[in-house]
Amino acid sequence: MLSAGQRVAAAVSGGADSVCLLHALIELGFAPHVLHVNHHLRGAESQADADFVVDLSARLGLPCSVHESPVEPGVDNLEQAARNLRLAVFHEAVSSGAVDRVALGHTRSDQAETVLFRFLRGAGTAGLAGIRPVTSGGLIRPLIEIDRVEARAWLLERGITWREDSSNLSLEFARNRIRQNLLPQLAREWNPAIAETLAQTADWALEEEAYWHERMGELAATHLVAAQAPAVLMRAEALRLQPLAAARRLVRRAMELSKGDLRGIGFGHIEAVLKLAGGPEGGWARAPGLDICRSFDWIRFAPPAAAESYRLEAPVPGFTPVPGTDIGISLELIENSETFRTGNSVYNNNEVGWLDWNRLSSGLQLRNWRPGDRYQPAGASGEEKVTDLFQRARVPLWERGKWPILMDGPRIVWARRFGPAAVCAAGPESSVVLKVAEVTAR
Repeated sequence: MLSAGQRVAAAVSGGADSVCLLHALIELGFAPHVLHVNHHLRGAESQADADFVVDLSARLGLPCSVHESPVEPGVDNLEQAARNLRLAVFHEAVSSGAVDRVALGHTRSDQAETVLFRFLRGAGTAGLAGIRPVTSGGLIRPLIEIDRVEARAWLLERGITWREDSSNLSLEFARNRIRQNLLPQLAREWNPAIAETLAQTADWALEEEAYWHERMGELAATHLVAAQAPAVLMRAEALRLQPLAAARRLVRRAMELSKGDLRGIGFGHIEAVLKLAGGPEGGWARAPGLDICRSFDWIRFAPPAAAESYRLEAPVPGFTPVPGTDIGISLELIENSETFRTGNSVYNNNEVGWLDWNRLSSGLQLRNWRPGDRYQPAGASGEEKVTDLFQRARVPLWERGKWPILMDGPRIVWARRFGPAAVCAAGPESSVVLKVAEVTAR
């Protein structure tokens, strides 16, 4: 956790555990910088805690920083919001270079409560790993193998005082109900060493996750494709071929990469994706903060996006970007030369289409595909639904919503990849040709 000479800050709330941590670091030969975060949740009591920490630091001859971080009113999860604010302060202390590590006062008792809480909420191995003793962000927890009772006994032996947080007595918070009711009942009726057992479970799960973290790096590099950020793609077949343990973790990694975190993601959400991979070549699944879609053999993970229709004037000559994509449609008039008349077919090109300018009006528009769109592409025997063209071309569902269609009044005259309409396609007799080209947006 710490090497000689490293600069460490101690997060001190004023409670027994953090005060024990501070004094233990001093006895080990460190001179910590004291960090206190005041959320102003308990009025005068919160201010008294801050004053206590400032006074304690002064008596110990240690530098102290008090961060005023009030929690916004009306948040759904008060505890989580306060925790996020504290972590932001601690990570800033490390990332700014002010210290090398920030030590937190979590004990084995906190670990047991966390593991039980997560188990009751349906967490997998990653959740059961509990509180990490050391994090990649520079946070360390030196008391993680010490019970809360041991920490208080250590302070009492030395005559060291601390502050009691009245909110720890409130049964409004789930963690307090676990601490005051559930764990004591389990210790009385089932296992006197329940806290130690839960902490051992966390250690076991942590080592399992360390192994899978390295393994997942290899699997993710092989099977996850970064699409237009933050979307992530994965082949359904590749997922089906994985052992179940690896498949579940691969889905979790895809979700985390796209969403940014795994908050709210449960067992059922992961199983829904595995079911999607094993079913027909199409369908949807939902998870908090994610839309998951299967189209043909691809599964796409992406944050929910509002469906956006567009209909834009398409100047000739000119360039019209396609909203929400990295492409645009270029329109250019060309005099039909002898070379063009006698050249190869003007129809068969996925990126360029040729329209007879004399068969068009002057008011062209570019819009996205709409359900029910149909037209007769040049070279086709009759009118076709664009959805049927999508199916034959295996265009994924998520690409269709913004698919560019060129309109001349009420009629479709060109569609991306499917080319010009037969009624206005350029031919050898065309004197002026409109070149429609898909290009990367500028």
